[in-house]
Amino acid sequence: MFFDFDGVIADSEPLHLRAYQTVLSADGIDLRKDDYYARYLGYDDVGLFRALAKDQGLALTDEAIDRWVAAKSHVVDEMLSSAAILFPGAADSVKMFAGHVPLAVASGALEPEIEKVLNGAGLRQYFAAIASASDGVRGKPAPDLYLLAMAKIRHRVAVDPASCIAIEDSHWGLAAAREAGLRCIAVTHTYPAAELGMADLVVDRLGDLTMSRIEELLRDNGVAR
Repeated sequence: MFFDFDGVIADSEPLHLRAYQTVLSADGIDLRKDDYYARYLGYDDVGLFRALAKDQGLALTDEAIDRWVAAKSHVVDEMLSSAAILFPGAADSVKMFAGHVPLAVASGALEPEIEKVLNGAGLRQYFAAIASASDGVRGKPAPDLYLLAMAKIRHRVAVDPASCIAIEDSHWGLAAAREAGLRCIAVTHTYPAAELGMADLVVDRLGDLTMSRIEELLRDNGVAR
């Protein structure tokens, strides 16, 4: 089972928005909340800065991107140190699923940020692998993060994408998981169900998921367990 991180396990999308706004406002650039959720949430840091610059007609050097990424990472690190950031029930769900199937993270967040939250919550031990923006692959909606996560976990267990589940909160993530060949569950932490129609199953919270629902979803899609 593969988890997105921001917006699924960690209630960190508002935190990332504030961090982006803090960094960009120092250079006189406005990132509005509505634009972030409508246009940019699916990007990793580099992808967001490039897309925003293109949309706003800004000339942007690689050095400027590197400076913004480093500054944003510093701001996020400070926020993570002071916030209780997991969604309610997320920790219990992770522990429950880990007792049945291998787990991995496939996220456009940076690995140190993911590790910091998981270690702080005592959850790192439950994940066999993490694929993140730190790995240098294309971000969602490209399938690369899911393909990499499967490659990382494959040394522990045989992986057939059709028998794997991705848990996502955005259409960018669902598109990435679909292209990688995974079944998809969406949680309405970030977007309403009407915007998550690409998912095989939509739930309001991780606590709504049980192994019996997972197994039923796989059976309905013709996957033997």
